[in-house]
Amino acid sequence: MEHYDLAVVGAGPAGLSAAIEAAGAGMGVVVFDENAKPGGQLFKQIHKFFGSKEHKAKTRGFQIGRELLEEARAVGVKAELNSAVVAVYGNRELAVSQGEKIKRVKSDAIIIATGASENMTPFEGWTLPGVIGAGAAQTLMNLHGVMPGKRVLMLGSGNVGLVVSYQLLQAGCQVVAVADIARTIGGYGVHASKIARCGVPFYLSHTIIKAQGDGKVENVIIGETDAKRELIPGTERCFEADTVCVAVGLSPMSQLLGQAGCRMVNEPQKGGFVPKVNEYGETDIKGIYAAGDVSGIEEASAAMIEGRISGAAAANAAGFMPDGEFKARFEECETSLAQLRRGMFAPGRKGAEQSETDEGIPLSRALLSKGYIDENELSAFPGFRDCSALSETYPVIECTQNIPCNPCQDVCPKGCIHVGNDITALPVLNPKASCSACGMCVAACSGQAIFLVQPHYEPGYALVTIPYEFFPLPQKGDKGTALSRSGEALCPAQVVDVRDAKALDNTRLLSIKVPSSHLNRARFFVKGDFANG
Repeated sequence: MEHYDLAVVGAGPAGLSAAIEAAGAGMGVVVFDENAKPGGQLFKQIHKFFGSKEHKAKTRGFQIGRELLEEARAVGVKAELNSAVVAVYGNRELAVSQGEKIKRVKSDAIIIATGASENMTPFEGWTLPGVIGAGAAQTLMNLHGVMPGKRVLMLGSGNVGLVVSYQLLQAGCQVVAVADIARTIGGYGVHASKIARCGVPFYLSHTIIKAQGDGKVENVIIGETDAKRELIPGTERCFEADTVCVAVGLSPMSQLLGQAGCRMVNEPQKGGFVPKVNEYGETDIKGIYAAGDVSGIEEASAAMIEGRISGAAAANAAGFMPDGEFKARFEECETSLAQLRRGMFAPGRKGAEQSETDEGIPLSRALLSKGYIDENELSAFPGFRDCSALSETYPVIECTQNIPCNPCQDVCPKGCIHVGNDITALPVLNPKASCSACGMCVAACSGQAIFLVQPHYEPGYALVTIPYEFFPLPQKGDKGTALSRSGEALCPAQVVDVRDAKALDNTRLLSIKVPSSHLNRARFFVKGDFANG
């Protein structure tokens, strides 16, 4: 029987982080993963992460995955892929399926980091080809370069549904609608805004009645629901679509922990049945830990920190990490984790009715119900400034929720933007600072919620610089249409400049010339004649 100091089940963000921490302390570590490649969900995530620099903010998920793999190799972590752990026992023994064989492995400690699985919801026609999970759509697009469909209806407005909707647009799909039975959008408003300005409509308090077609999805019927979530007759809408993406939440894949005899509890706010763990992620069975989504659904940034804590705790318990070093490491990780668990989307506030920001500013009702901020709501927020009367270029920040994120503050060389020590605070513009128009804040914003405005570019015209992550990339001189926050065609626009520097990390900066009357409204660009929309 093989023996290791530590066995980690799952090579995703939590598992790799745990393995790196423990191996760095000197433990002999093996990581088992059922997939052919390590990295878990990270390599499907092409968007930029939130948080601060220490949380790898403004870094794309697949880049973080590469960094973790390099760290793991550097500290000698052994990875066994195509290896499904089919059993974990309370005596810290594992059964691992590899091809036609099952081998037994013994370890002094085990960290379970198996992540989560997608939930599904049944409706008439849900077994038709063309009904897929949002994670499956990500796999097709971002790992295999395959479009899931041409016309897609997204069910679910949480972060997964919003992020995948945007990535569907990037892949060239048309997202015909985002529907959700909830009364308000569940994910970050900045994610919703990205797809709303591309013209994607939101249907809140709506559910799918049925998907239909001849052997595959050809159209989808949704209907409005009342406060009791019952269908309102006569509200049916039919969408021509060949794909339904389902993003209705995740459930922890905690079966191995239950099998091992760990105490399990049902906690809906964490996603379902999870192990009871202490502050180090250790279960009630000594030497068995849980880290990441398997112990409660959160963002990947939190999963990585939880993995670090469990890996360090296992190293400390086995005598590889001195108590003083472990205490300092734990306190560092706890402080970092606490930053992510603050703000409007904190785990303790999940599902709670919220009417204002932590600063006491009324939330944008339009954002919660339609995916974009009404123009008359913006002036209440400290990141927005009506630039009509200004003579210089200045940033406009349309970040209106308390999300843990501060790269905009860190990258600004002129101090135009202030967030402070609390990374969930709303960004504030410094009226005394002079913007250099470098555009780094626009590119660094993980929510693509920052724009540069130059009010007096030419007589009668303003210049608006927007983040752009689509192909084909418009070229200087291209003429087209400026779109509003809601995706409405506003006015003719012309591309004046396209910036694509390495420091921008593939977020291109598109500067478009628009009539001065639209400088506070133009937020997206599509190539083509304005008269034809």
